Amino acid sequence: MKKTQGIVLLCFALIATFVACDKIDELTHFKLEYQKTVTIPSSAVVDLPFNVQSPEIESNAETEFESNHTRKDLVEKIELTKMELRIKSPEDGNFNFLNSIEVYIYSEQHEEVKIAYLEDIPADGRQKLKLNTVRKNLMKYIKEDHFKLRLATRTDEVITRNHEILVDTEFFVDAKILGI
Repeated sequence: MKKTQGIVLLCFALIATFVACDKIDELTHFKLEYQKTVTIPSSAVVDLPFNVQSPEIESNAETEFESNHTRKDLVEKIELTKMELRIKSPEDGNFNFLNSIEVYIYSEQHEEVKIAYLEDIPADGRQKLKLNTVRKNLMKYIKEDHFKLRLATRTDEVITRNHEILVDTEFFVDAKILGI
């Protein structure tokens, strides 16, 4: 009987340890969100690729890490988990003009890498696009003070007005909390 009780207690102890480890692991995960507006200029040409550069995006990584009880040197991984594009202006604008888009991240110290894309965008009046993300560790870009995005686009319609696009991103961060 005592042997059975000991085994049951040992099982409960192991389960409690795994649950506690999962809870601690959750504390080491958080999100970083960035928004930036880019302008797609009016065009007179169709089906030609063109690039749009974002203004510098200040990462505020140090502050974000600190508010999540960690430091830059304790970050293990940062991945892009969400990227959405929304038309800010013109008010009646939509993404009908866009055939495909690829988004790249880069910085002064690091070459660009593709982080999101969407192909065969339907001309159905959408004002919001959810892009497919590429799961890569982007830690070296986000840890820097600034980074930029490059949007490589291909149009299938002429647009006669500039389109301001809000680029909304969400990054998943896995870090150690104060060395845990």
